[in-house]
Amino acid sequence: MTLREVLHAHIPTLAPDSTFRDAVDKMDIYQFPALVVVDDDRRVLGVVTEGDLSRAVTDNGTLVSLSDEAAYKFASKEPETMGPDRDIGEALHHMLSKGLTILPIVEDERLSGLVLRVDLMQAILMDAQ
Repeated sequence: MTLREVLHAHIPTLAPDSTFRDAVDKMDIYQFPALVVVDDDRRVLGVVTEGDLSRAVTDNGTLVSLSDEAAYKFASKEPETMGPDRDIGEALHHMLSKGLTILPIVEDERLSGLVLRVDLMQAILMDAQ
């Protein structure tokens, strides 16, 4: 089974100028633990996780004082990505070894979706039945 078969294709993203508040709102609404920051051509610029935002509050001030800051400021730049035709077992192993929660899926240098670690675990277990 490939990543193309399990990826979330319709996902919320952030623009480079999206605020901290935008990131928190989208994570809450869409129940994603992280969001991909993309440019106008959907090229991946970074990933902002709930952990990144939590560390920002701990290290840089109060939640309210950060609300208008660009979320990209706290993102992991040049994140790990994979192509959609990679095997899900290989992707899960990679995510586990790197401590990744989400993995942006890129085709032709553009974001085509993402997978969560739990998505891959579920797909592998269902496939094993």
